[in-house]
Amino acid sequence: MNQWPRNPPTRNRSIPYAHPQQEEVYNIIPIHSLLTDHPSLRYPEVRAAAAALRVTGNLRKPPFRQWDPNNDILDWLGLLFGFQNDNVKNQREHLVLHLANSQMRLQPPPTIPDSLVPTVLRKFRKKLLQNYSSWCSYLGQKSQISLSSRRIGIGTGTGTAETMDLRRELLYVSLYLLVWGESGNLRFTPECVCYIFHHMAMELNYVLDEKMDPNTAQPFWPSVSGDCAFLKSVVMPIYNTIKTEVESSRNGTKPHSAWRNYDDINEYFWSRRCFQKLKWPIDLSCNFFATMPKDRRIGKTGFVEQRSFWNVFRSFDKVWVLLILFLQISIIVAFEGDNSNPLKALEKRDVQVKLLSVFITWSGLRVLQAVLDAGTQYSLVTRETMLLGVRMTLKFVVALTWTVVFAVFYGMIWSQKNGDGRWSDEANRRIVMFLEAGVVFVLPELLALVLFIVPWIRNTLEELNWSVLYLLTWWFHTRLFVGRALREGLVNNFKYTMFWIAVLASKFSFSYFLQIKPLVTPTKALLAANNVTYNWHEFFNNTNRIAVVLLWIPVVLIYFMDMQIWYSIFSSFVGAAIGLFSHLGEIRNIGQLRLRFQFFASAMQFNFMPEEPLLSPKLTLVKKFRDAIHRLKLRYGLGKPYNKIESSQVETTWFALIWNEIIVTFREEDLINNQELELMELPPNCWNIRVIRWPCVLLCNELLLALSQAKELANESDQSLWLKICNNEYRRCAVIEAYDSIKYLLLMIIKDHTDEYSIIENLFREIDNEIKNGKVTEVYKMTLLEKIHAKLISLVKLLMQQQRDLSEAVNILQALYELSIREFPWAKRSISQLREKGLAPRSPATNAGLLFENAIEFPDDDDAILNRQLRRLHTILTSRDSMHNVPKNIEARKRIAFFSNSLFMNMPRAPHVEKMMAFSVLTPYFDEEVIFSLMGLRSENEDGISTLFYLQRIYEDEWENFLERMRSEGIDNDDDLWNKKSRDIRLWASYRGQTLSRTVRGMMYYYRALKMLAFLDSASEMDIREGPGDTHSFGSMNLNSSLNGLHSGSRNLNRASSSISVMFKGNEYGSALMKFTYVVTCQMYGQHKAKGENRAEEILYLMKNNEALRVAYVDVVHLGRENVEYYSVLVKYDQQLRREVEIYRIQLPGPLKLGEGKPENQNHALIFTRGDAVQTIDMNQDNYFEEALKMRNLLEEFNNSYGIRKPTILGVRENIFTGSVSSLAWFMSAQETSFVTLGQRVLANPLKVRMHYGHPDVFDRFWFLSRGGISKASRVINISEDIFAGFNCTLRGGNVTHHEYIQIGKGRDVGLNQISMFEAKVASGNGEQVLSRDIYRLGHRLDFFRMLSVFYTTVGFYFNSMVVVMTVYTFLWGRLYLALSGVEAAAMRDTSSNKALGAILNQQFVIQLGLFTALPMIVENSLEHGFLPAVWDFLTMQLQLASLFYTFSLGTHSHFFGRTVLHGGAKYRATGRGFVVQHKRFTENYRLYARSHFVKAIELGVILIVYTSYSALPKKSLLFIAMSISSWFLVVSWIMAPFVFNPSGFDWLNTVYDFDDFMNWLWFKGGVFAKADQSWETWWYEEQDHLRTTGIWGKLLEIIIDLRFFFFQYGIVYQLRLINGKKSIAVYLLSWIYMVVAVGIYIIISYARDKYSAKEHIYYRLVQFLVIFLTVVVMVILLKYTPFEFLDFVTSLLAFIPTGWGIILIAQVLRPFLQSTVVWDTVVDLARVYDMLFGVIVMAPVALLSWLPGFQSMQTRILFNEAFSRGLQISRILAGKKSK
Repeated sequence: MNQWPRNPPTRNRSIPYAHPQQEEVYNIIPIHSLLTDHPSLRYPEVRAAAAALRVTGNLRKPPFRQWDPNNDILDWLGLLFGFQNDNVKNQREHLVLHLANSQMRLQPPPTIPDSLVPTVLRKFRKKLLQNYSSWCSYLGQKSQISLSSRRIGIGTGTGTAETMDLRRELLYVSLYLLVWGESGNLRFTPECVCYIFHHMAMELNYVLDEKMDPNTAQPFWPSVSGDCAFLKSVVMPIYNTIKTEVESSRNGTKPHSAWRNYDDINEYFWSRRCFQKLKWPIDLSCNFFATMPKDRRIGKTGFVEQRSFWNVFRSFDKVWVLLILFLQISIIVAFEGDNSNPLKALEKRDVQVKLLSVFITWSGLRVLQAVLDAGTQYSLVTRETMLLGVRMTLKFVVALTWTVVFAVFYGMIWSQKNGDGRWSDEANRRIVMFLEAGVVFVLPELLALVLFIVPWIRNTLEELNWSVLYLLTWWFHTRLFVGRALREGLVNNFKYTMFWIAVLASKFSFSYFLQIKPLVTPTKALLAANNVTYNWHEFFNNTNRIAVVLLWIPVVLIYFMDMQIWYSIFSSFVGAAIGLFSHLGEIRNIGQLRLRFQFFASAMQFNFMPEEPLLSPKLTLVKKFRDAIHRLKLRYGLGKPYNKIESSQVETTWFALIWNEIIVTFREEDLINNQELELMELPPNCWNIRVIRWPCVLLCNELLLALSQAKELANESDQSLWLKICNNEYRRCAVIEAYDSIKYLLLMIIKDHTDEYSIIENLFREIDNEIKNGKVTEVYKMTLLEKIHAKLISLVKLLMQQQRDLSEAVNILQALYELSIREFPWAKRSISQLREKGLAPRSPATNAGLLFENAIEFPDDDDAILNRQLRRLHTILTSRDSMHNVPKNIEARKRIAFFSNSLFMNMPRAPHVEKMMAFSVLTPYFDEEVIFSLMGLRSENEDGISTLFYLQRIYEDEWENFLERMRSEGIDNDDDLWNKKSRDIRLWASYRGQTLSRTVRGMMYYYRALKMLAFLDSASEMDIREGPGDTHSFGSMNLNSSLNGLHSGSRNLNRASSSISVMFKGNEYGSALMKFTYVVTCQMYGQHKAKGENRAEEILYLMKNNEALRVAYVDVVHLGRENVEYYSVLVKYDQQLRREVEIYRIQLPGPLKLGEGKPENQNHALIFTRGDAVQTIDMNQDNYFEEALKMRNLLEEFNNSYGIRKPTILGVRENIFTGSVSSLAWFMSAQETSFVTLGQRVLANPLKVRMHYGHPDVFDRFWFLSRGGISKASRVINISEDIFAGFNCTLRGGNVTHHEYIQIGKGRDVGLNQISMFEAKVASGNGEQVLSRDIYRLGHRLDFFRMLSVFYTTVGFYFNSMVVVMTVYTFLWGRLYLALSGVEAAAMRDTSSNKALGAILNQQFVIQLGLFTALPMIVENSLEHGFLPAVWDFLTMQLQLASLFYTFSLGTHSHFFGRTVLHGGAKYRATGRGFVVQHKRFTENYRLYARSHFVKAIELGVILIVYTSYSALPKKSLLFIAMSISSWFLVVSWIMAPFVFNPSGFDWLNTVYDFDDFMNWLWFKGGVFAKADQSWETWWYEEQDHLRTTGIWGKLLEIIIDLRFFFFQYGIVYQLRLINGKKSIAVYLLSWIYMVVAVGIYIIISYARDKYSAKEHIYYRLVQFLVIFLTVVVMVILLKYTPFEFLDFVTSLLAFIPTGWGIILIAQVLRPFLQSTVVWDTVVDLARVYDMLFGVIVMAPVALLSWLPGFQSMQTRILFNEAFSRGLQISRILAGKKSK
């Protein structure tokens, strides 16, 4: 670490610095030596915390260990319990940093800051151990936190009792941190950690209380001690149990019910049996451990994850009960009532009684729920949990009893009524009896309603751990440690209740009037129709019930899913309303920013300049009210709260420092060029200019407008003219700055003590006097200003030249003299009068013609400051452009607009940096790109395009800016650029990809911002007034290195002398380091170093150039053949030693990855983070300097209550930066943007169910530290690890908020294959969530309306996407049934029945359009960019075939979600996050989409073709056309989207090559080691993996679903002319002969090929000839002697090809039985032929479109339209025609 410059002490007393001879490596602060010269040690709070730890005093010294007098209490605990030394060192710094930071934030400050304030420690202990205390209370155990009962007061801590209590409290906190820090994977099991801590704290108490060991009668010592004793004796046994369970799961492919995951291990510690069984010291013979045989080992705990679609019902049964009961009510009312008001139908007694049947349905659904509970959770019942089994049984019995009771009572009512022939008194009495039973039945629901209305009562009751309450609630749910006291406050309750009441009212009204009621009459007509003649053998005669069922199924499916649409509609408008009230989108562009920029300084000062703290907390409400009023005035300019601040004021300079630093970062990122930098900067005060020097971009054209006003109003008074000019703040400033600048400039270039100098002085003095007297227009000719203006421009131009012509300057000055002295005044003055006024040479002998000849002295040519001011003056004087296009870069414009708008939004006031919350950023990294390699950038793909060339075209303006920056650093040609600046090129490209270097650069802006803000906080008024000289760059380069990332300077200026870092006093670095740490967990870094890979060198480069960056990795140490140790290691780059140094090395209990890789990677590095908060940042994210400035404000949100709780996760908005690459990237960006803004906004408020999606969120670190960490890691079930952190947070009583005044950059996948893999991963993750305990508990523990929110915003969205696809399927299969059976033809003859045929078409068509998906995008776009731009964007997206993409995505969601829930198979899919410019081969597309899209689309296409052929509907009817268009659109989308969005997708040569490649892949016999991309057979087997892991029910359901293909054959064979109208079942049975013959022919030819094709080819040809000959003969005989026609042959193909596919699918399910038989080879061969057929069908339209001229150009335009609009040369990119 560099030796920092010593500063005068600012905090109470000075620090005696000393330099130890040998420095120990440290992380952030050198706690080992408090005398080290380090900026963080200037804080007395650090010394106070460290001193408190050193109070070991009379602590009993551990035996058999050498005791160092310098040891502190953490060393003592380490020796006592056997913790690792580096764990002790790590937690020592962790604890000291936190206590110091906490004490800094105390308000009012402590009187003696050198002592640790007890309240700081007490508050921290309560927060850290809150979960432990709750756990003890829950289990009825006495907490081992033993402190004196009296309250510790704030004092000096010198009293013995106080010191002992303070030390004891420190010991508990330290012990917990040490346990947590060394627990490794056990950190995912927080209550297991509580159990360990509980017993170790108990032993600690024994030692502190000096108790004796009852066994030895010696002083008590812990049962676990010695080197690494804690790890080996406590952690490893439990770790090895988890490891054994994971290994038994076969990489997560075994059913979840067959092995214990992290949650099962943790929930074992939710029952008292853990104390009885595990004991302490841990009893390794306990059946909890993996040392026991599987059959004797404890199984699943708390919950069993069973794979079934019934989980959707089981977890959210209340939703389905509501929907099913309303459906029943609607059908009863619709059938029984007339076409009038349904309320009239309810007046009928018959209808009223029939409605009572809902109680039978309701109780029946409870029976179903009880059966599902027992069927899925039976394995939880053991001897120890017998009561659970009793409850399951009783629930089933009670529910069944209720069903029987209601059914009997219901039957009694009707029997009485039918017997009496009317509604007699007895019948009414029985109705009353039924209702009384109903009231008893719904009593629990009524009680829940009462508790919902008064939520605080329920919260209080659930937080109590009384046994009587447990007994009372035992019937309703299992007692759990989580999921208690989850109710929100009354206000939030009301808000989300009103939201859902509106949604439900709309949905039910729509469903009744537009779904159910219209179907009633046609249904009755169909049921009554008796004249239907079926075209086939009908098993159920004289009934049309099957037709009615097929008619209703799509309607019912839509009924069940359309609440998703209503939620989407309402959430869009509610989200927009909230956004409006949050003041989003008020500044949408640079033009609107110009209007508000004059308020900008005040807004920035209000938000970023810390306020003086209030001495009395009573003033808080008054202060909040005043702040709100002030912000309102700022926002709307009311009362002008911003004084028109001039440059002499400190606030303006303060604002300029920040604003200019933002602009400089834009230049460093190459978003703007040098000229734009000068136009946008806010220069410091110079040249005695009296006004704030607004950026030139705001002053452009203002001076010329002022001149024209002066000319027009020449006859007006001064006051009138000046008021006109002052109406525009920028015009006023432009006039004054131009005047002051000209005045200063003229005096600067004229020599002192000359007549000319005096003349200039007197002239300006006279003008100033006239201005002061208000007589300018009276004294001077305003019309002459234009001539003077022209001459001044000539003078400034001359001074800007490198070679200045003195004579020309003399001429210009003489002309100006003549204009100003002789022509400008109205009154003509004689030479004597001029001499008297000092406006003419004093000596009469002086020749006026020689005036200025010897008086001019040009300044130096290389005076950069002067040249800069001259350029600015010239711009003000000459600019006629409004400069609305500055900056040109779209991203820069968006960022500036958002930042400026955010300053007028509601955000907490920023504290001083010293008093802000400390935080860390954590980024998991595995093996992705760090910095693009030179070879990778220059190497060309198969289309001849290099990545660098692609980036140069996509980011053309940024490349030009980069070249300009390089030229300013002395690079003149391309060779020098590649030779001398190759790293800069690599970095430039890397910052435009999704690389680690980009993420690191972005996150390090926090450090840079904090340093600058720390300086501004502590700088005196004089410091700020003086400024750093001509500062246009502040903080870009610090004293040591370029801490903003990897840049060299952005301009060729003396940055060391012009940077604000020159003004730093040293303490800024200490403040920033104490408040911010960035840990990148590079899991493979150790292996990269060992192998000498470039990634290791690149990561080291990042550390070298970023002082606050730390890298954590897992080091694998081999100690012999089998012995392997794993270490979690933290390293940094030591700036003083100039090398990488290892800070901590903590041994892990074993291999890191037991669960999902990413959360495990995060978990191992979490112990190295610091601060109160941790922000989780992914590898595809970025940050911006201007947003980093707001981090102090954001962290203050943790102190604000949102509802009845303070936040535990702060949700942050994301800015998708990949939307400009292609239209596909734009679609994805638009979808993602609406999700991360409007979607999250509504989830947080009013719905209160925002979880954790993605990684810009900020976690309350200590809250999560003790509750399982920031994600869950169980294999497969937690594949979407992020959202489980939100589930865990909600279930444990946390609160997640969302804040949109700050944003983090985020990249998304930009190619269709990448997007599809990402969506497949998310959909699969949601499929796993359906099975999870978290979703089940949220569904049952939240109130009804929040449960609705959870369902429709998590798994419900994907479930309903699948239902949409199922609706299309059932609809088309139903239509096919109607057409082939003859029901449709019969219905056409009946007018009323004919209505049934179109009853659901309209709904299906609307859903097909997917408008409900697009609505949030349109609304959010309207909010942030305006309504017309939003509509235009939407129309543009439609023209670019966005609907094609979204429909294709719908197929991806439904396929992978459904398959995961049914069969499993969820896995992490690496998308690569690369650039997509190359053409994807057809083989790759076929592998990805064959099963999810192509085969399904072909199936639907065949149905449509067959239906079109046999439908009785007129082909030109609107009904038929609507159905055809919507259905064919789905088919076309699923087949064509991968080619429409594939670069060069319709290039003829590529299509030809793709077909050859596909056929080679199809027939490649690669053997065992062939990969899926090489061999069809390998891919085919991989596609069946999910069938190998699925259960018996999954296989059975798969077979049932596959049976649908046999219907084709059944329906079509009866349509053949050959049948001649016969309807016997024998016709269908005989048709199987066709299948047998077809398969037989294939087997014969295959056998002949295998036997003869190689050596006896003639025999093979003979067999082929005989087969063909016999087939032709049979065809001729059929044509000649039977009614068979050739069309029958084509028709039969449509019948039997689907049958064959169905047989193959069923054979795949039965593979375990068939694979060892000869049948399997035939199945494989037939499957290959089918895939070839499917491939040809898919490729046929692609080939046709490729052949058509111009289609490829059109496709390129569609795909890259967004890039075209930016003037890019995409056609050149795709063609690879690079300019040389």
